[in-house]
Amino acid sequence: MTGALALATGSLTPASPVVAQVTAVEASLLAFVVLTALATALARDVLAAVIVFGAYSLGMAALYTFYRAPDVALTEAAISAGVTTVLLLLTLAKTTRIDHDSVFESVNLPAASAAGFLFAGLLLTMGDIPAIGSPDAPVWSNPDVTQWYLTETYAQTHVENTVMAVLAAFRGFDTFGEAIVVFAGGIAALIVLHREVFA
Repeated sequence: MTGALALATGSLTPASPVVAQVTAVEASLLAFVVLTALATALARDVLAAVIVFGAYSLGMAALYTFYRAPDVALTEAAISAGVTTVLLLLTLAKTTRIDHDSVFESVNLPAASAAGFLFAGLLLTMGDIPAIGSPDAPVWSNPDVTQWYLTETYAQTHVENTVMAVLAAFRGFDTFGEAIVVFAGGIAALIVLHREVFA
């Protein structure tokens, strides 16, 4: 944070551009997410698909944490890996599972080809994404905005954490809308489960 503040104030001169490199941890997380996503889509047994989907969500939460987005990681872990997985398991407990002879679905070649082209197109754009901490990142391309948030946030909101101040104050309406969506999801879950309160 000190280096970020110093760079924002102009006391540090940005070094040469940082080349984006995929670390072993990042590559492992990406591979895990892709494999669990494919397994979720192709699994014929619903219970297996739900369990693997929960693992996929945890992998995404770990990936968000690696990319220094802990708020998104907490949301992913709580909602997707937690609440959604529990609701799907409760749904399975109230319904009948269908036994399948094969473990995975047959692959739809046209759909797989379309998904492959889309994935390849997304990979081509990764070269334009700045590395983590790179001085070429958009947040440093306009230091006046960054400096304003770092220096004026506490005076405006009396919140010491700049990120939390931005989420709860400067973009409070957006965060309030997200809270409404989560609340509506909880109400829908209670209706589906025919219960009026959480146990």
